[in-house]
Amino acid sequence: MKLTKAQARRLWIHAQRLDSSAPFGAGPKATTAAVDHLGYVQIDTIHVIERCHHHILYSRIPKYRRQDLHSAQTTEKSVFEYWTHALAYVPTKDFRYFMNDMKRRRLEPSNWYKSVKNEDLQKVLKLIKKDGAISIRDIEDDVLVEKDHPWVSRKPSKKALQLAFNGGLLTVSERLGMLKKYELLDRHFGWKKKPKAASTKEVYNYLLDRALRSQSFVSLDSVCHLYPSRKPEIRRLIDQRLKKKELLEVEVEGISKYQLWIRPEDLDTNLESQPIAHILSPFDPLIIQRKRLQAIFDYEHRFEAYIPKEKRVFGYFALPVLLDDEIVAAVDLKTDRANKELLVQKWTWLGKHKSKKNKERIEEELHRFEKFQLAKEETP
Repeated sequence: MKLTKAQARRLWIHAQRLDSSAPFGAGPKATTAAVDHLGYVQIDTIHVIERCHHHILYSRIPKYRRQDLHSAQTTEKSVFEYWTHALAYVPTKDFRYFMNDMKRRRLEPSNWYKSVKNEDLQKVLKLIKKDGAISIRDIEDDVLVEKDHPWVSRKPSKKALQLAFNGGLLTVSERLGMLKKYELLDRHFGWKKKPKAASTKEVYNYLLDRALRSQSFVSLDSVCHLYPSRKPEIRRLIDQRLKKKELLEVEVEGISKYQLWIRPEDLDTNLESQPIAHILSPFDPLIIQRKRLQAIFDYEHRFEAYIPKEKRVFGYFALPVLLDDEIVAAVDLKTDRANKELLVQKWTWLGKHKSKKNKERIEEELHRFEKFQLAKEETP
């Protein structure tokens, strides 16, 4: 099967639910539905504009409010935090697929945690069991030590909390901004008995299905993003599904480097979409896999926050602009919260997309994005 790049872009945009207005509705249930469909929503601390987890959800839920995610995590408990390719919100119904990773991290912690003593771990677990969910700020009797990394807390209990989180003993029950409150996992979810851990085969099927749902057509790289060790098992699953005709090999014009596969039913997708305009987060699932993005959209995204100013092309925090089925510009934005303004630091047109009409559409979306960022809510 052969696809044009335009068809491939539309299939991927549709799989990401970026081609229609409010595909998930509104409120906490929309947030849960969006995380469920995408499989994960990445979390990041950068706050030049709206934090990426809120931004990603806003791009798919026009009436999204930060408190919707707070409610989904803390009240509804329909999403929880754990590691995918990065720290992310994932659906609670998928918890069983992460339990093997939790066990592995509990039994074989990385060298990063070699300084954590068993008494440190037991201390924070007993404290939470006795007093309920806590944040690192609630631990007052910690002895401050010199930082061994510029990004970490000086409190030794911080690593103990992280170790217990990675090992599935604790979960993040609430976030206030980026301040995390840790709770005993079973108590947070009200489980008398944990779900049964998925088998290794079930986990690989889950990873493949998640990618097919959110990407439409997949490659080994796109299914195994940042986990190349998974490729042999995923390839075996793909071959099994090819034999059953549950998958088809597909070719996208101009792309010969990757083998690509798609579900037969996805080829019947209606590719007509509403006119759309999105200012996307650099951590959006459509953007985060840079090589795939470049192959399909002919756009190489550069995250330039960590490179010297003189070497930047698009700007410190440039965001790609999606109009219909093409990325037409990159705008470097900064939110001036004191003066309640969204500032355009730099605007870079891509290819031959510069036009008065395109500029008006992007400016309209920028005004909407500004209102979302500066809206005050009771819960961050």
